[in-house]
Amino acid sequence: MWDIAEELRALLVFAEHRYYGESMPFGNLSYSDPKHLNYLTSEQALADFAVLIRFFKKNPDATNSPVIAIGGSYGGMLAAWLRMKYPHVVVGALAASAPIWQFEDLVPCNLYYQIVTNDFKESGAGCDESISKSWSAINRMAGSDEGIRWLSNAFHLCSPLKCKDDVAAFKNWLSETWVNLAMVDYPYPANFLEPLPAWPIEVVCSFLKNPKLEDKALLQNIFQAINVYYNYTGDTPCLNTSQTAVGSLDDLGWSYQACTEMVMPFCSDGVTDMFEPQSWNFEAFSEECYKQWGVRPRPSWITSVYGGKNISSSSNIIFSNGDLDPWSAGGVKESISESLVAILIADGAHHLDLRSNNAYDPKSVLDARALEVSYMKKWIQEYRKQLGVNGL
Repeated sequence: MWDIAEELRALLVFAEHRYYGESMPFGNLSYSDPKHLNYLTSEQALADFAVLIRFFKKNPDATNSPVIAIGGSYGGMLAAWLRMKYPHVVVGALAASAPIWQFEDLVPCNLYYQIVTNDFKESGAGCDESISKSWSAINRMAGSDEGIRWLSNAFHLCSPLKCKDDVAAFKNWLSETWVNLAMVDYPYPANFLEPLPAWPIEVVCSFLKNPKLEDKALLQNIFQAINVYYNYTGDTPCLNTSQTAVGSLDDLGWSYQACTEMVMPFCSDGVTDMFEPQSWNFEAFSEECYKQWGVRPRPSWITSVYGGKNISSSSNIIFSNGDLDPWSAGGVKESISESLVAILIADGAHHLDLRSNNAYDPKSVLDARALEVSYMKKWIQEYRKQLGVNGL
Protein backbone atom coordinates (compact mmCIF):
# COMPACT_ATOMS: atom_id res chain seq x y z
CA MET A 1 0.00 0.00 0.00
CA TRP A 2 2.83 2.39 0.84
CA ASP A 3 4.54 1.73 -2.49
CA ILE A 4 1.28 2.11 -4.40
CA ALA A 5 0.31 5.28 -2.53
CA GLU A 6 3.58 6.92 -3.47
CA GLU A 7 3.26 5.87 -7.11
CA LEU A 8 -0.34 7.12 -7.38
CA ARG A 9 0.23 10.24 -5.23
CA ALA A 10 -2.48 9.01 -2.89
CA LEU A 11 -3.47 9.64 0.72
CA LEU A 12 -3.52 6.48 2.85
CA VAL A 13 -6.30 6.36 5.44
CA PHE A 14 -6.52 3.58 8.02
CA ALA A 15 -9.99 3.68 9.55
CA GLU A 16 -10.47 1.79 12.81
CA HIS A 17 -13.43 -0.62 12.92
CA ARG A 18 -15.73 0.20 15.83
CA TYR A 19 -15.31 -2.15 18.83
CA TYR A 20 -11.66 -2.76 17.89
CA GLY A 21 -8.66 -0.87 19.22
CA GLU A 22 -9.82 2.35 20.89
CA SER A 23 -13.10 2.78 18.99
CA MET A 24 -15.44 1.67 21.76
CA PRO A 25 -18.95 3.12 21.27
CA PHE A 26 -19.89 2.63 24.94
CA GLY A 27 -16.47 2.91 26.57
CA ASN A 28 -15.84 0.20 29.16
CA LEU A 29 -19.41 -1.07 28.75
CA SER A 30 -18.95 -1.88 25.05
CA TYR A 31 -18.34 -5.61 25.65
CA SER A 32 -20.51 -5.90 28.77
CA ASP A 33 -23.61 -7.48 27.21
CA PRO A 34 -25.30 -8.18 23.83
CA LYS A 35 -27.25 -4.91 23.98
CA HIS A 36 -24.04 -2.86 24.00
CA LEU A 37 -22.57 -5.03 21.21
CA ASN A 38 -25.47 -4.45 18.84
CA TYR A 39 -23.45 -2.14 16.60
CA LEU A 40 -20.62 -4.65 16.05
CA THR A 41 -21.54 -5.71 12.51
CA SER A 42 -19.95 -5.58 9.09
CA GLU A 43 -22.86 -3.48 7.81
CA GLN A 44 -22.26 -0.86 10.50
CA ALA A 45 -18.52 -0.84 9.73
CA LEU A 46 -19.20 -0.27 6.02
CA ALA A 47 -21.60 2.57 6.80
CA ASP A 48 -18.95 4.11 9.08
CA PHE A 49 -16.39 3.95 6.25
CA ALA A 50 -18.84 5.49 3.77
CA VAL A 51 -19.57 8.40 6.14
CA LEU A 52 -15.85 8.86 6.87
CA ILE A 53 -15.00 9.01 3.16
CA ARG A 54 -17.67 11.67 2.60
CA PHE A 55 -16.20 13.61 5.52
CA PHE A 56 -12.73 13.53 3.92
CA LYS A 57 -14.12 14.63 0.58
CA LYS A 58 -15.47 17.82 2.11
CA ASN A 59 -11.87 19.02 1.92
CA PRO A 60 -11.56 21.00 -1.36
CA ASP A 61 -8.29 19.17 -2.17
CA ALA A 62 -10.07 15.81 -1.99
CA THR A 63 -13.52 16.58 -3.41
CA ASN A 64 -12.75 15.12 -6.84
CA SER A 65 -10.35 12.43 -5.65
CA PRO A 66 -11.28 8.81 -6.44
CA VAL A 67 -11.19 6.40 -3.50
CA ILE A 68 -10.01 2.78 -3.62
CA ALA A 69 -10.69 0.36 -0.77
CA ILE A 70 -7.85 -1.99 0.15
CA GLY A 71 -7.96 -4.76 2.73
CA GLY A 72 -6.72 -8.21 3.63
CA SER A 73 -8.58 -11.10 5.30
CA TYR A 74 -11.68 -9.66 7.05
CA GLY A 75 -10.49 -6.25 5.86
CA GLY A 76 -10.50 -7.67 2.33
CA MET A 77 -14.07 -8.83 2.77
CA LEU A 78 -15.01 -5.33 3.92
CA ALA A 79 -13.18 -3.78 0.95
CA ALA A 80 -15.11 -5.95 -1.52
CA TRP A 81 -18.44 -5.39 0.25
CA LEU A 82 -17.80 -1.62 0.44
CA ARG A 83 -17.54 -1.50 -3.36
CA MET A 84 -20.64 -3.69 -3.69
CA LYS A 85 -22.78 -1.69 -1.25
CA TYR A 86 -21.41 1.83 -1.77
CA PRO A 87 -20.21 1.97 -5.41
CA HIS A 88 -20.77 5.75 -5.43
CA VAL A 89 -18.21 6.12 -2.60
CA VAL A 90 -15.32 3.93 -3.79
CA VAL A 91 -14.33 3.43 -7.44
CA GLY A 92 -12.84 -0.01 -6.82
CA ALA A 93 -11.49 -2.45 -4.26
CA LEU A 94 -8.54 -4.75 -3.73
CA ALA A 95 -9.77 -7.66 -1.60
CA ALA A 96 -6.74 -9.74 -0.64
CA SER A 97 -7.22 -13.17 0.97
CA ALA A 98 -10.90 -12.33 1.44
CA PRO A 99 -12.99 -15.47 2.17
CA ILE A 100 -16.33 -13.97 1.12
CA TRP A 101 -17.60 -17.45 0.16
CA GLN A 102 -16.73 -19.27 3.41
CA PHE A 103 -20.43 -19.25 4.33
CA GLU A 104 -23.31 -21.72 4.27
CA ASP A 105 -22.51 -24.38 1.65
CA LEU A 106 -20.86 -22.12 -0.92
CA VAL A 107 -17.57 -24.07 -0.60
CA PRO A 108 -16.79 -27.51 0.93
CA CYS A 109 -16.25 -27.10 4.68
CA ASN A 110 -13.13 -29.32 4.65
CA LEU A 111 -11.22 -27.45 1.92
CA TYR A 112 -9.65 -25.07 4.48
CA TYR A 113 -7.91 -27.87 6.41
CA GLN A 114 -6.91 -29.63 3.19
CA ILE A 115 -4.93 -26.54 2.13
CA VAL A 116 -3.18 -26.42 5.53
CA THR A 117 -2.31 -30.11 5.24
CA ASN A 118 -0.95 -29.69 1.72
CA ASP A 119 1.35 -26.88 2.91
CA PHE A 120 2.94 -29.25 5.44
CA LYS A 121 3.01 -32.17 2.98
CA GLU A 122 4.91 -30.06 0.45
CA SER A 123 7.37 -28.71 3.06
CA GLY A 124 8.99 -31.96 4.21
CA ALA A 125 8.68 -35.72 3.93
CA GLY A 126 6.81 -37.25 6.88
CA CYS A 127 5.68 -33.86 8.16
CA ASP A 128 1.91 -33.99 7.71
CA GLU A 129 1.89 -37.68 8.69
CA SER A 130 3.72 -36.90 11.95
CA ILE A 131 1.08 -34.32 12.84
CA SER A 132 -1.69 -36.70 11.81
CA LYS A 133 -0.33 -39.40 14.14
CA SER A 134 0.21 -36.98 17.02
CA TRP A 135 -3.51 -36.80 17.85
CA SER A 136 -3.82 -40.48 18.74
CA ALA A 137 -0.48 -40.27 20.59
CA ILE A 138 -1.89 -37.41 22.70
CA ASN A 139 -5.09 -39.37 23.29
CA ARG A 140 -3.12 -42.39 24.51
CA MET A 141 -0.98 -40.26 26.82
CA ALA A 142 -4.13 -38.57 28.16
CA GLY A 143 -5.49 -41.96 29.21
CA SER A 144 -3.68 -41.78 32.54
CA ASP A 145 -2.89 -39.10 35.14
CA GLU A 146 0.80 -39.85 34.68
CA GLY A 147 0.47 -39.34 30.89
CA ILE A 148 -1.33 -36.03 31.35
CA ARG A 149 1.47 -34.86 33.66
CA TRP A 150 4.04 -35.96 31.08
CA LEU A 151 2.26 -33.92 28.35
CA SER A 152 2.27 -30.80 30.56
CA ASN A 153 6.00 -31.15 31.24
CA ALA A 154 7.01 -32.17 27.71
CA PHE A 155 5.25 -29.14 26.20
CA HIS A 156 6.47 -26.74 28.92
CA LEU A 157 2.89 -25.62 29.56
CA CYS A 158 2.39 -22.60 31.86
CA SER A 159 -0.78 -24.19 33.24
CA PRO A 160 -0.58 -28.00 33.61
CA LEU A 161 -3.33 -30.09 32.03
CA LYS A 162 -5.64 -31.57 34.64
CA CYS A 163 -8.57 -33.26 32.91
CA LYS A 164 -9.98 -34.46 29.57
CA ASP A 165 -11.46 -31.02 28.82
CA ASP A 166 -7.99 -29.50 29.22
CA VAL A 167 -6.59 -32.05 26.78
CA ALA A 168 -9.31 -31.21 24.22
CA ALA A 169 -8.46 -27.50 24.55
CA PHE A 170 -4.76 -28.38 24.19
CA LYS A 171 -5.43 -30.21 20.91
CA ASN A 172 -7.50 -27.28 19.62
CA TRP A 173 -4.60 -24.99 20.46
CA LEU A 174 -2.21 -27.21 18.50
CA SER A 175 -4.60 -27.29 15.52
CA GLU A 176 -4.81 -23.51 15.53
CA THR A 177 -1.01 -23.32 15.58
CA TRP A 178 -0.69 -25.45 12.42
CA VAL A 179 -3.34 -23.32 10.70
CA ASN A 180 -1.61 -20.07 11.59
CA LEU A 181 1.73 -21.36 10.37
CA ALA A 182 0.06 -21.97 7.01
CA MET A 183 -1.30 -18.42 7.01
CA VAL A 184 2.12 -16.85 7.63
CA ASP A 185 4.33 -19.13 5.54
CA TYR A 186 6.17 -16.14 4.08
CA PRO A 187 9.44 -16.40 2.07
CA TYR A 188 11.32 -14.14 4.51
CA PRO A 189 11.43 -13.56 8.30
CA ALA A 190 8.25 -11.79 9.48
CA ASN A 191 6.30 -11.11 12.67
CA PHE A 192 2.70 -10.70 11.46
CA LEU A 193 1.36 -13.07 14.16
CA GLU A 194 4.59 -14.14 15.89
CA PRO A 195 8.31 -13.55 15.13
CA LEU A 196 9.12 -16.29 12.60
CA PRO A 197 11.90 -17.35 10.23
CA ALA A 198 11.61 -17.44 6.45
CA TRP A 199 9.43 -20.32 5.18
CA PRO A 200 8.53 -21.27 8.79
CA ILE A 201 6.73 -24.49 7.82
CA GLU A 202 9.96 -25.85 6.30
CA VAL A 203 11.69 -25.11 9.63
CA VAL A 204 8.83 -26.78 11.53
CA CYS A 205 8.97 -29.83 9.27
CA SER A 206 12.69 -30.28 9.94
CA PHE A 207 11.59 -31.64 13.36
CA LEU A 208 8.88 -33.89 11.95
CA LYS A 209 10.64 -36.26 9.57
CA ASN A 210 9.80 -39.57 11.26
CA PRO A 211 6.10 -40.33 11.80
CA LYS A 212 6.89 -43.89 12.94
CA LEU A 213 8.38 -42.92 16.30
CA GLU A 214 6.95 -44.07 19.63
CA ASP A 215 4.42 -41.74 21.23
CA LYS A 216 6.76 -39.84 23.56
CA ALA A 217 9.48 -39.34 20.96
CA LEU A 218 6.94 -38.21 18.38
CA LEU A 219 5.34 -35.73 20.77
CA GLN A 220 8.72 -34.35 21.83
CA ASN A 221 9.29 -33.59 18.14
CA ILE A 222 5.86 -31.93 17.97
CA PHE A 223 6.95 -29.70 20.88
CA GLN A 224 10.15 -28.73 19.03
CA ALA A 225 8.03 -27.93 15.97
CA ILE A 226 5.51 -25.65 17.72
CA ASN A 227 8.37 -24.00 19.58
CA VAL A 228 9.33 -22.51 16.20
CA TYR A 229 6.02 -20.63 16.29
CA TYR A 230 5.83 -19.67 19.96
CA ASN A 231 9.46 -19.36 20.93
CA TYR A 232 11.59 -18.64 17.87
CA THR A 233 13.28 -15.80 19.76
CA GLY A 234 14.00 -18.08 22.76
CA ASP A 235 12.42 -15.61 25.20
CA THR A 236 9.32 -17.63 26.14
CA PRO A 237 9.71 -19.51 29.46
CA CYS A 238 6.51 -21.57 29.05
CA LEU A 239 3.70 -22.08 26.55
CA ASN A 240 0.28 -20.65 27.35
CA THR A 241 -2.53 -22.72 25.82
CA SER A 242 -5.20 -20.30 27.02
CA GLN A 243 -3.72 -17.65 24.75
CA THR A 244 -4.77 -18.27 21.18
CA ALA A 245 -2.15 -18.81 18.54
CA VAL A 246 -3.06 -15.39 17.14
CA GLY A 247 -1.42 -13.58 20.03
CA SER A 248 -1.06 -10.19 18.34
CA LEU A 249 -4.61 -9.85 17.01
CA ASP A 250 -7.62 -8.57 18.94
CA ASP A 251 -9.84 -11.63 18.50
CA LEU A 252 -12.51 -10.88 21.14
CA GLY A 253 -14.58 -8.81 18.72
CA TRP A 254 -14.16 -11.39 15.99
CA SER A 255 -15.44 -14.09 18.36
CA TYR A 256 -18.67 -12.10 18.79
CA GLN A 257 -18.97 -11.49 15.05
CA ALA A 258 -18.43 -15.19 14.34
CA CYS A 259 -21.28 -15.89 16.77
CA THR A 260 -23.69 -13.51 15.03
CA GLU A 261 -23.16 -12.92 11.30
CA MET A 262 -19.70 -14.35 10.40
CA VAL A 263 -20.79 -17.99 10.63
CA MET A 264 -18.12 -19.92 8.72
CA PRO A 265 -18.53 -23.72 8.55
CA PHE A 266 -15.30 -25.70 8.95
CA CYS A 267 -14.84 -29.46 9.14
CA SER A 268 -12.07 -32.07 8.88
CA ASP A 269 -12.15 -35.79 8.10
CA GLY A 270 -8.69 -37.03 9.13
CA VAL A 271 -8.32 -38.69 5.70
CA THR A 272 -7.85 -35.86 3.22
CA ASP A 273 -6.29 -33.73 5.98
CA MET A 274 -3.94 -34.16 8.95
CA PHE A 275 -6.47 -33.15 11.63
CA GLU A 276 -8.78 -35.16 13.88
CA PRO A 277 -12.16 -35.79 12.23
CA GLN A 278 -14.60 -33.05 13.21
CA SER A 279 -17.93 -32.43 11.51
CA TRP A 280 -19.56 -29.00 11.25
CA ASN A 281 -22.10 -28.99 14.08
CA PHE A 282 -24.15 -25.81 13.89
CA GLU A 283 -26.28 -26.68 16.93
CA ALA A 284 -23.22 -27.16 19.16
CA PHE A 285 -21.70 -23.95 17.77
CA SER A 286 -24.92 -22.07 18.51
CA GLU A 287 -24.96 -23.33 22.11
CA GLU A 288 -21.34 -22.30 22.56
CA CYS A 289 -22.14 -18.80 21.27
CA TYR A 290 -25.16 -18.46 23.53
CA LYS A 291 -23.10 -19.55 26.51
CA GLN A 292 -20.31 -17.05 25.78
CA TRP A 293 -22.21 -14.05 24.41
CA GLY A 294 -25.93 -14.61 24.96
CA VAL A 295 -26.55 -14.48 21.19
CA ARG A 296 -27.50 -16.98 18.47
CA PRO A 297 -25.68 -17.13 15.11
CA ARG A 298 -27.48 -16.32 11.83
CA PRO A 299 -25.90 -18.70 9.28
CA SER A 300 -27.62 -17.28 6.17
CA TRP A 301 -27.34 -13.58 6.99
CA ILE A 302 -24.08 -12.78 5.15
CA THR A 303 -25.23 -14.44 1.94
CA SER A 304 -28.56 -12.60 2.22
CA VAL A 305 -26.89 -9.21 2.69
CA TYR A 306 -23.95 -9.52 0.28
CA GLY A 307 -25.25 -11.96 -2.34
CA GLY A 308 -23.12 -15.07 -1.82
CA LYS A 309 -21.89 -16.12 -5.26
CA ASN A 310 -24.42 -13.90 -7.05
CA ILE A 311 -22.20 -10.83 -7.32
CA SER A 312 -21.90 -10.45 -11.11
CA SER A 313 -23.78 -7.13 -11.02
CA SER A 314 -20.86 -5.61 -9.08
CA SER A 315 -17.70 -4.24 -10.70
CA ASN A 316 -14.12 -3.08 -10.14
CA ILE A 317 -13.04 -5.60 -7.49
CA ILE A 318 -9.77 -7.54 -7.48
CA PHE A 319 -9.82 -10.78 -5.48
CA SER A 320 -6.26 -11.96 -4.78
CA ASN A 321 -5.45 -15.29 -3.13
CA GLY A 322 -2.24 -17.21 -2.41
CA ASP A 323 -2.25 -20.96 -2.88
CA LEU A 324 -0.57 -21.53 0.53
CA ASP A 325 -3.27 -19.60 2.38
CA PRO A 326 -6.04 -21.71 3.98
CA TRP A 327 -8.41 -18.73 3.69
CA SER A 328 -8.21 -19.05 -0.09
CA ALA A 329 -10.68 -21.94 0.42
CA GLY A 330 -13.45 -19.36 0.72
CA GLY A 331 -11.98 -16.89 -1.73
CA VAL A 332 -12.95 -15.95 -5.30
CA LYS A 333 -10.37 -17.81 -7.39
CA GLU A 334 -11.86 -17.43 -10.87
CA SER A 335 -12.66 -14.13 -12.56
CA ILE A 336 -16.40 -13.50 -12.75
CA SER A 337 -16.35 -10.68 -15.30
CA GLU A 338 -13.91 -8.24 -16.90
CA SER A 339 -13.99 -6.10 -13.77
CA LEU A 340 -14.45 -8.79 -11.08
CA VAL A 341 -10.95 -10.18 -11.37
CA ALA A 342 -9.32 -13.09 -9.57
CA ILE A 343 -5.53 -13.12 -9.16
CA LEU A 344 -3.86 -16.31 -7.92
CA ILE A 345 -0.43 -16.08 -6.30
CA ALA A 346 1.73 -19.20 -6.40
CA ASP A 347 3.74 -19.72 -3.18
CA GLY A 348 1.69 -16.93 -1.58
CA ALA A 349 0.53 -17.05 2.05
CA HIS A 350 -2.07 -14.79 3.71
CA HIS A 351 -2.33 -11.47 1.77
CA LEU A 352 1.35 -11.59 0.79
CA ASP A 353 0.59 -9.03 -1.93
CA LEU A 354 -0.34 -6.39 0.66
CA ARG A 355 3.03 -6.63 2.39
CA SER A 356 5.89 -4.30 1.47
CA ASN A 357 8.20 -5.27 -1.36
CA ASN A 358 10.94 -7.66 -0.27
CA ALA A 359 14.04 -8.98 -2.02
CA TYR A 360 12.79 -12.54 -1.36
CA ASP A 361 9.34 -12.02 -2.88
CA PRO A 362 8.50 -14.73 -5.44
CA LYS A 363 7.94 -13.50 -9.00
CA SER A 364 4.27 -14.46 -8.67
CA VAL A 365 3.59 -11.76 -6.08
CA LEU A 366 5.56 -9.11 -8.00
CA ASP A 367 3.42 -9.88 -11.05
CA ALA A 368 0.25 -9.79 -8.92
CA ARG A 369 1.13 -6.37 -7.48
CA ALA A 370 1.90 -4.97 -10.94
CA LEU A 371 -1.45 -6.24 -12.23
CA GLU A 372 -3.28 -4.79 -9.23
CA VAL A 373 -1.71 -1.37 -9.83
CA SER A 374 -2.65 -1.48 -13.52
CA TYR A 375 -6.30 -2.07 -12.59
CA MET A 376 -6.19 0.75 -10.04
CA LYS A 377 -4.82 3.14 -12.66
CA LYS A 378 -7.59 2.07 -15.01
CA TRP A 379 -10.28 2.78 -12.36
CA ILE A 380 -8.74 6.18 -11.60
CA GLN A 381 -8.58 7.14 -15.28
CA GLU A 382 -12.20 6.06 -15.83
CA TYR A 383 -13.27 8.17 -12.85
CA ARG A 384 -11.28 11.18 -14.09
CA LYS A 385 -12.78 10.76 -17.55
CA GLN A 386 -16.29 10.87 -16.08
CA LEU A 387 -15.36 14.11 -14.31
CA GLY A 388 -13.71 15.45 -17.43
CA VAL A 389 -10.30 15.65 -15.74
CA ASN A 390 -7.10 14.15 -17.24
CA GLY A 391 -4.25 12.26 -15.59
CA LEU A 392 -3.90 10.35 -12.32
